[in-house]
Amino acid sequence: MGNSLICKSKKDVKEIGSRSKRMGRSQRKLQSEEEFLQKQALSLALQQLQLSQRFDGSTSKRIGSTSSRRHNLSDPFCNGKQNQSKRDSRAEVTSGEANLQALDFLENVKEKKFVLVHGEGFGAWCWYKTISLLEEVGLSPIAIDLKGSGIDLTDTNKVDTLVEYSKPLIEYLQGLPDNEKVVLVGHSSGGACVSYALEHFSNKISKAVYICATMVGDGQRPFDVFMEELGSEEIFMKGSKFLIYGNGKDEQPTGFMFEKEQMKGLYFNQSPTKDVALAMVSMRPFPLGPVMEKLSLSPENYETGRRFFVQTLDDHALSPDIQEKLVRENPPERVFKIKGSDHCPFFSKPQSLHKILLEIAQIP
Repeated sequence: MGNSLICKSKKDVKEIGSRSKRMGRSQRKLQSEEEFLQKQALSLALQQLQLSQRFDGSTSKRIGSTSSRRHNLSDPFCNGKQNQSKRDSRAEVTSGEANLQALDFLENVKEKKFVLVHGEGFGAWCWYKTISLLEEVGLSPIAIDLKGSGIDLTDTNKVDTLVEYSKPLIEYLQGLPDNEKVVLVGHSSGGACVSYALEHFSNKISKAVYICATMVGDGQRPFDVFMEELGSEEIFMKGSKFLIYGNGKDEQPTGFMFEKEQMKGLYFNQSPTKDVALAMVSMRPFPLGPVMEKLSLSPENYETGRRFFVQTLDDHALSPDIQEKLVRENPPERVFKIKGSDHCPFFSKPQSLHKILLEIAQIP
């Protein structure tokens, strides 16, 4: 019986040892996962810091092309094994080839500055992927926060006109040197700002790019484009729960903003989850007045400008049929199409949008 108890004790000790080892492995795994999450959090924090630096003020600041960043060879993480050194060497050769390709590309591009104009509810922040990709090939992208958007603290209920809404863009174009031109890119309702700029600053704009945007003609309202999707204007203005009455219920609505679930379905049906999360905490109400105005566009200014349109073919906010109608009624120089993109190709198809912008940049 004593031997039996002794045997049992040894078994218990073995089981305790096994459990201890399992617990040790489990704890090490948890610790490893925790360290990984901490590194991720640090990486995201650094990205947010860079993003805030990039969009300091009404226009973004360049923080250096990502293609120019290199690992320090004295870094212990880069010096571990011989095969790692070989991989680093190959990476440097590849990077050098990429730099040569970028130089060849830049020789074929006359205007290297891209001005990015967001759509309704968005801000300069929405272009972060596009900015990074354009910088990598040596271009100079700048994102604008329109009035009451992004980090511009203007009350959107006080933004009544397209001129007021476009003021940051207007001031930027006015400040350009006489001999300098830009490629102007507008998304969604930002197309109205692009059209206004093309009419009044045609000498500053080499090309205008409309990304699933309100490219309307003379005497038309940007609002009318969205009404084709939403239905009757009268019903929308009287009964929509998304309207904002900044001056009281008895006055005309001053803005609108969809609820989160509606935004996800309309704008982000193909966008990555992280970008949707970013949009959910960053989007702001959109002033209604600017899109209710009829644009005055002349043959000698607006119609002589070089316009390009990018269609998004899985768009729930501005359907492909509506985009096709815009192109048909107000023909641009060229039309590009992105398959599988929702209303926000800078999120859902950033590489495809990037390639199109580079192709437009190289058109003589």
